[in-house]
Amino acid sequence: MDARARRKAAQKCDQGYIDVTETPQHQTSDCLKVSRVLSRIGDKWSVLVIMLLRAQPRRFSELKRGIDGISQRMLSLTLRNLERDGLVSRKVTPSIPPRVDYALTGLGRSLAEPVEALGAWAFAHMAQIDAAQARYDAGRPEDVAPALAEG
Repeated sequence: MDARARRKAAQKCDQGYIDVTETPQHQTSDCLKVSRVLSRIGDKWSVLVIMLLRAQPRRFSELKRGIDGISQRMLSLTLRNLERDGLVSRKVTPSIPPRVDYALTGLGRSLAEPVEALGAWAFAHMAQIDAAQARYDAGRPEDVAPALAEG
């Protein structure tokens, strides 16, 4: 947004209204960056790791036991990616065998709350989603939208 557009928007705010039909300018490169972050933090393994780590740091084996169905390779890859993104820290304690603890960073803790809210939303609407999927699978997708709007 250039300086002229910002002044115009500020005048509208001062006058008590905002034209919601005007779409803000955005950069495609910014959308791509956000998309990459959302795809990482939105995958099921990352969400489960974040939820397990929100209470306390855990060892690799604790995480593996706490996440049903995750392979050792997938857990390693997920933790590495979360660490790269600054969401998880890894602490190695010299011992035999070496002890490795994973914990949420401040950034990771700030993500745990919205992830938990999303999970709560999913649980609260599970019956409606299941019903919509059943109707869709039965060949009546036109009934899906009204059923979701009811809740």
